[in-house]
Amino acid sequence: MTPNLVGRVREALRGDQRVDPDALIARLAAVRRFLEAADGQLPDTQLVPAHTLVERAGTRLALSRDHTVVALAGATGSGKSSLFNALARFELSPVGVRRPTTGVAHACVWGPLDGANRLLDWTGVLPRHRFVRESALDGDDESALHGLVLLDLPDFDSVQRSHRLEVDRLLGLVDLVIWVVDPQKYADRVVHTSYLREFHRHRDVTLVVLNQADRLPPAELPRVLADLRRLLDADELGGVPLLATTAVDPNGITELRATLERTVAERQAALRRLAGDVDTVVAGLEELVAAEPPTDVPDTGPSSGLTRALAGAAGVPAVAEAVEGAYRHRAAASTGWPLVRGWRRLRPDPLRRLHLPGPPTGGDAVDPAESPVAATSVPDPSAAQRSALGLAVRAVADRAGTDLPDPWATAVTTAARSRLGDLPDALDRAVAQTDLGLDRRPAWWRIVGGMQWLVTLAAVAGLGWLALGYALRALGLPALDYPRVGEAPLPTVLLLGGLLAGLLVAASTRPVVRWAARRARGRAEKRLTLAVGAVGQEHVVEPVRAVLARHGQAWQALRDAARR
Repeated sequence: MTPNLVGRVREALRGDQRVDPDALIARLAAVRRFLEAADGQLPDTQLVPAHTLVERAGTRLALSRDHTVVALAGATGSGKSSLFNALARFELSPVGVRRPTTGVAHACVWGPLDGANRLLDWTGVLPRHRFVRESALDGDDESALHGLVLLDLPDFDSVQRSHRLEVDRLLGLVDLVIWVVDPQKYADRVVHTSYLREFHRHRDVTLVVLNQADRLPPAELPRVLADLRRLLDADELGGVPLLATTAVDPNGITELRATLERTVAERQAALRRLAGDVDTVVAGLEELVAAEPPTDVPDTGPSSGLTRALAGAAGVPAVAEAVEGAYRHRAAASTGWPLVRGWRRLRPDPLRRLHLPGPPTGGDAVDPAESPVAATSVPDPSAAQRSALGLAVRAVADRAGTDLPDPWATAVTTAARSRLGDLPDALDRAVAQTDLGLDRRPAWWRIVGGMQWLVTLAAVAGLGWLALGYALRALGLPALDYPRVGEAPLPTVLLLGGLLAGLLVAASTRPVVRWAARRARGRAEKRLTLAVGAVGQEHVVEPVRAVLARHGQAWQALRDAARR
């Protein structure tokens, strides 16, 4: 959303165009959606105006739509109480020399008081300060103002702070504000910088009157009005109605009374006030969302810095090295010379030392998902690895929040680090559950193992045959007639050939085992990297994506709220 979006919308739709109640309700619903998306992501202090708007707008729309609440606001001595009495044609609000004169708000209601009472209860005007304008003697003289609830506010420049606070509270609740200035203090800095300038998004429900115009010479009045118009233009209130009034002459309020009659007849002031409130809140929220919301977290794939850091912290290199050693250990136990296999089994399996899946004990592999997951003995990450992981997590947050405003960038960083405490256990569990590819013996192990058994049996048979012949000779029995292979007796050929063949088979398979072990290590490292990468996605990336999704929802809601 561009920073001046609300301004462009307001400029395009200024004038007497009516506010559609359904469109206003849709805009308020969009502000509510923004708050739901921003809840827990942005500081509460920055969302107070939006929460206040939603609460006030909901209450105002639920109250009487047939009444228009108009406030007379002004500085001490501006004559607003006199103007209030002149409009009511009764002495309802106290007028005096002592300042401040008006300490509490007074209300005058034209028409039935029933519907207006709920509004006055909401605004906080005390019952003893409420007056009903009409009586049976008026006839239809005041019918044009039926539905008007006119408030005389305390002086906003009062020396009593409670008066100023009451003014500020009521100015946030009324439907239309009539700012009353006098010829002596119409250019006062307080009224312009602290009040009028703050109402520049409420031009449709703002009216300025130069009261006590009778104190000016006729020739001076146009000049003062022109100077006041210049000040209003500087306050971004160009086009706001500016009237000259005097409370001492009934004809001096004719134009103001006619303006109030039109306002009451339109029944639009409350809607226009709320629309201006939405504009003000949306303009204040624009700085809390990016121009275009990011759609995803960049560079978090299998080869990202986050995955590499997670692999280091999870001990993936150590486990991969153990896989290579376990492959060679298990291959030697299956393909080595049967007479020395026993002592190899006395050496611990490298994976078992890490409490990772050891060699299969049966013909069928055990499904890791169906077996309990125990803690591994993978070495704890070093200080350098922990530091690298922290930097990688921070880098993910920084990349995701690059184009975001500071509050959302902070929320992204918080989300990225929100589950760091769960990472060690999650990484250990991921390593323990990863299929390392060693759950089955390769077929060629069985073939080579069978060959070793054959040549070993041949050597044993030759040795036994020779031992039998030696025993017969020792007992003086007839010697055995050994078959010969060339010049050598067959038993000798079997013994020496079996031994030599076993050595040759072992020597020829050793390079194959090393090559296959390296491949097993690579496959295991890839699987482990994917497993720890999934942990990173769940514990780091997904929380960041959730914040980005909330930002996208807030961004769209704010766009919807800006449409009039």
